[in-house]
Amino acid sequence: MDSILVSGGGELNGQIPIAGAKNACLTLMPATLLSEEPLTLTNAPRLSDIKTMTELLQSLGAEVTSLQDGQVLAMSSHDINNHTADYDIVRKMRASILVLGPMLARDGHAVVSLPGGCAIGARPVDLHLKALEALGAELELKDGYVHAKAPGGLKGGTVDFPLVSVGATENVLMAATLAKGTTVINNAAREPEIVDLADCLRKMGAQIDGDGTSTITVQGVDRLHGATHPVVTDRIELGTYMLAPAICGGEVELLGGRLNLVGAFCEKLDAAGISVEETDRGLKVARRSGRISAVDVVTEPFPGFPTDLQAQMMALLCTADGTSVLEEKIFENRFMHAPELIRMGAQIDVHGGTATVTGVDRLKGAPVMATDLRASVSLILAGLAAEGETVVSRVYHLDRGYEHVVGKLSGVGAKIERIKGQ
Repeated sequence: MDSILVSGGGELNGQIPIAGAKNACLTLMPATLLSEEPLTLTNAPRLSDIKTMTELLQSLGAEVTSLQDGQVLAMSSHDINNHTADYDIVRKMRASILVLGPMLARDGHAVVSLPGGCAIGARPVDLHLKALEALGAELELKDGYVHAKAPGGLKGGTVDFPLVSVGATENVLMAATLAKGTTVINNAAREPEIVDLADCLRKMGAQIDGDGTSTITVQGVDRLHGATHPVVTDRIELGTYMLAPAICGGEVELLGGRLNLVGAFCEKLDAAGISVEETDRGLKVARRSGRISAVDVVTEPFPGFPTDLQAQMMALLCTADGTSVLEEKIFENRFMHAPELIRMGAQIDVHGGTATVTGVDRLKGAPVMATDLRASVSLILAGLAAEGETVVSRVYHLDRGYEHVVGKLSGVGAKIERIKGQ
């Protein structure tokens, strides 16, 4: 397997372009199943997860063509000839469950394997299934597969989520566009990716109101047509690279960045002593002074602090002045990066869903292992500020969510290279 070699020390200066959002693109791609007409996505990220979703859609009979070096995805689902999403593909990525709602809404039946993905907690799909049942779906779990049918088509209904779920909101939102009548989704997720999906669906002819709030109303239509839609900026990649100059010093401009995507995150950076300024092209980030200050973080659904930036924030706080407390309220098992940071000299005490981080003067390079997608990049960030060399192994996780990490960081002065596995 490949690994990443990072040599610590030195400030970072320059510009980093931010890609389209992985989580948005993985949601937008299954929307092609809702229409027989073409759907084209621009500003698509070039990631292994996108390739996996491409493989899944193609296995169902959709046509997916990658153009302009992967930044444009031209899709057509005029001939869906298979309604089974197979385990061999679905196990690689949890977002695969998002084909369930669209197939069920369009053709009245679907069989989808229970999904896989990063090992950061159970993340059950029961919220997806209960939401679709509220629209009249008949569901059966058998041999690791969800067997779904709606013989007379889906019907509008009221979906009351007991807790906020981005994926379940996306799945039922897509399904509701072709359901007969009106669907009301209560306690809906408010993430920018939800708004981006709703924008795309409206371009396809859907009637949706309230996206970006906790109540979304959908008036079903008979059919959707084709559209062209740009994928929203990746707020998690944005936040990750905002932390690079915060950890290392220097000044970096994140091209395409927007404050409204990372508001709660920026509040914590400001409290830590990091400056974030809007520019004509994005966001410019720099430390205000020497050592950063400790801050407490609680992960929450949007617009709160993102769970997908918790590991990276922990890397920053490892060298802060004082003690920080990070509370993880979204996913269990999401502090698996902590033992690896401890190998680099960090002082971290984990109890259940809370991690207490006492800042040290300097981290030290060490061989470490990535346990999941966000953990992998947090170790790279830590390595940038550490004394000596850090080797991050199992970086296939990294390829799922970050395109050209080595190129983007080396472009602003980082000493980083990818080492090919034997």
